[in-house]
Amino acid sequence: MEPMALPGLDRLLDLCQRLNLGLETSPPAREPLRTGSLLEGVPFDPVLAGVYARLGHAAFATKVLRWVLTRSDDQVHRLEEDNKWWRENWWKELGEPVIVFGGDVYSYATVPGLADEQGRQPVVMVDTYEFEPQVMPVASDVDRFFDTYARYLEAKTSDPSYQVSGEVDTGFPFDAIEILARDERLVESMRAGRFDSLMRHVEGGTRRWAATVMGK
Repeated sequence: MEPMALPGLDRLLDLCQRLNLGLETSPPAREPLRTGSLLEGVPFDPVLAGVYARLGHAAFATKVLRWVLTRSDDQVHRLEEDNKWWRENWWKELGEPVIVFGGDVYSYATVPGLADEQGRQPVVMVDTYEFEPQVMPVASDVDRFFDTYARYLEAKTSDPSYQVSGEVDTGFPFDAIEILARDERLVESMRAGRFDSLMRHVEGGTRRWAATVMGK
């Protein structure tokens, strides 16, 4: 089987190397989860399967903020273990099954129930630090998420303040409105209310943020 083209992932990998932002990777499992596999009883995203066919683990931009792809290889099965925990502790609270695949301060997950006609699942950010979980749509699929994150990092590291301090003041996805709004499939899904079952707890500023993304 031909490897899946993942231009967004390639862009993020290249950016981390080109700008010396820090990058850690490890090889994939000999038998990684594939398209059609079930993880905690729900379909594994085909784009995420393409990512894990190339990488068992990754930590991006380790020198400035560190976004981590959850490890799943022949030695460590953290992806599987973490999602068992999420099913037991958060699926009912969220109102929808999710597959968490990485994160930084917040967790990022695909949503199997919102897959498109090609089986590609959108990506949401899940914040469980509040009294109720908050969910924010951030990409129409996993590779688009990596592309968005790469463009966000590129913009942050081109700011004059970074040139002076070498530090990134990140507020993703809250301060990534312009970049997120370029993801037309994501915006269309938001306007169609496809994320409403997950965003039911999101109030105030976050709803205004979502409205701004849709309005761009």
